[in-house]
Amino acid sequence: MNPSTTALLLIEYQNDFVSDGGAQHDAVSDVMAQTKMLANSTTLVEAARKSGATILHAPISFAEGYPEIGTDAYGILAGIVAAKAFRKGSWGAEFAPEMMPATGDIVVEGKRGLDCFASTNIDFILRQRGITDLAIAGFLTNCCVESTMRSAYERGYDVVTLTDCTATLSPEEQQASVAKNFPMFSRPMTHDVFLNALSRA
Repeated sequence: MNPSTTALLLIEYQNDFVSDGGAQHDAVSDVMAQTKMLANSTTLVEAARKSGATILHAPISFAEGYPEIGTDAYGILAGIVAAKAFRKGSWGAEFAPEMMPATGDIVVEGKRGLDCFASTNIDFILRQRGITDLAIAGFLTNCCVESTMRSAYERGYDVVTLTDCTATLSPEEQQASVAKNFPMFSRPMTHDVFLNALSRA
């Protein structure tokens, strides 16, 4: 795996998920603790950055009142509205301090739904940089991570999902994604296996 053609995509490492007091933190904190995802993620991004891999951050945010979602939302988007999460300009929508973008990182703008490819120019960014391998980490394992994984797979990227750098609402959902869904559309790896593959290039 060559760092020059590899990108690490970090999905929604924002206060509303990551930090105490975040609107959705309590919902994901058990799995975060179980997988040690935040500590693993900070190690991951620092090492991947040093290797020369492209680092992309994909935050999500909505205008006050959630006009982008509409009035008859259901499923996960209804949950975001009910929790008043990821409001543009709020503390909750800011990057968590541990995962702030660094100089040279790319912040992908325009994410309003689940799949990072659906409402952003991430595909353009990756192809312009000659990226062939895409590693994915973040929230929620069985929602945005899975949706993005599937889209990347269908677009021909060599996809890695970072099993110990993801979290969702319950251990059961985490295990189902990692054991059943990740292997269908990606090469599941722990962060240390991924970093080892990068270092051998």
